[in-house]
Amino acid sequence: MELSDHSRVGVIGGGPAGSMTAYFLLDLAKSIHLDIDVDIFEPRDFSLTGPPGCNMCGGVISESLVQKLAISGIHLPNDVLMDTIDAYTLHTDHSNAQIRAHTEEMRIACIFRGGGPKGAETQKPLPWQAFDQFLLDLAQKRGANRIPKRVKTLDWDNGRPRVTWGEGQTQTYDLVVGAVGLNGSGLSLFEQMNFGYKPPRATKSYIAELYFGSEEVERRLGKSMHIFLLNIPGLKFLALTPKGPYATLVVLGEHVDKTMLDRIFRAPEMVQCLPPGWKIPVQTCHCQPKIHIGPPHQPFTDRVVLVGDCSSSRLFKDGIGASYKLAKACAYTAVVHGISKQAFQRFFVPTCRELDHDNLLGGIIFSLDHLMRPFSIMQEALLDCVRAEQNDPFSKKKLSTALWDTFTGSASYRTVIANTAHPDIIIKLLKAMLRQWLSRRKNR
Repeated sequence: MELSDHSRVGVIGGGPAGSMTAYFLLDLAKSIHLDIDVDIFEPRDFSLTGPPGCNMCGGVISESLVQKLAISGIHLPNDVLMDTIDAYTLHTDHSNAQIRAHTEEMRIACIFRGGGPKGAETQKPLPWQAFDQFLLDLAQKRGANRIPKRVKTLDWDNGRPRVTWGEGQTQTYDLVVGAVGLNGSGLSLFEQMNFGYKPPRATKSYIAELYFGSEEVERRLGKSMHIFLLNIPGLKFLALTPKGPYATLVVLGEHVDKTMLDRIFRAPEMVQCLPPGWKIPVQTCHCQPKIHIGPPHQPFTDRVVLVGDCSSSRLFKDGIGASYKLAKACAYTAVVHGISKQAFQRFFVPTCRELDHDNLLGGIIFSLDHLMRPFSIMQEALLDCVRAEQNDPFSKKKLSTALWDTFTGSASYRTVIANTAHPDIIIKLLKAMLRQWLSRRKNR
């Protein structure tokens, strides 16, 4: 069961996972002189501002991913990369510490997945370009045909997947790739095909674009992403990221509601990062997208495969990087090894399992962080060790690197644990905790 000349491929979803899969399929096919037709079904115009063009994402990618994309022929222009972040500032309930990127490869870039926040259209022409629109345009330049319609049904036509859209138009494909994310109705299309697919486990997040103005963003946040390790019940992750004239707020936690947001914005650590007198706009541009926290069941069968967030992804971090990995694995499997269930099982699934298994370790890391939050002595010991590393020009900065990789997703959680579990780091943390305990006992 293989692709051949004039085989037709339908990609449902034109976000990063769908566009990159289409791009890699066409690129690999061309390299072996295989002529295939690829349709991308994407009804949204990502160049629009506000909800119509938004793909509900915090919009951060690592410099290492930017370089991997470039190696694959995808060169991101300067107007797609909004800002370069070269530091993280960790805030606890008592103090803060900054982690600087000690190599260019460790930096991260900020992007808008759509045309920008609601209200940004007043700045036309926009000084930036939507990341998702850029990738979709690139796939079309490679030869993909975009169909700007929403898919209505998926079924089978003599063993081949059939797509119905628009006013009843249909097309039978040799391969259908699902890249429908977690936040639309597309998941049910694949569940109804009855090949055993079950969507990933998911939880809700909160993302808001806060307008400060470029000068205030630079003054308050600089070129640093601010991470808040605050002891707020239910809060798992809180970050504020500079992005041009905006600051992107990302909140992950259990039951993110008005009460939690009020506590966040009243926290002194957050207040010092906001312009004087700044108040939450009545209608700030925000969303509450689902995010991936658990693996799917059976995201493939003969002639059908799913990629991106609706398949396997990274826990809390680097979803676009995970989409890149799955897009390449999917395209390589389909073009080189075939489109049967057995081919996907053998050559596509290992990439999924690598992500899924690594997420188990990520879950341990975030659970430990959650357990540490109420104990300020542990948090302050951590910050003491970070400051010591940052101020030592000869330090290998193992702890700083582990924390950087945790926040950016630049390395696997396995690598993060390996770095953190180094005997030198454990000893330094224990010594720092002892110093904190002795200091507090002395000051009683």
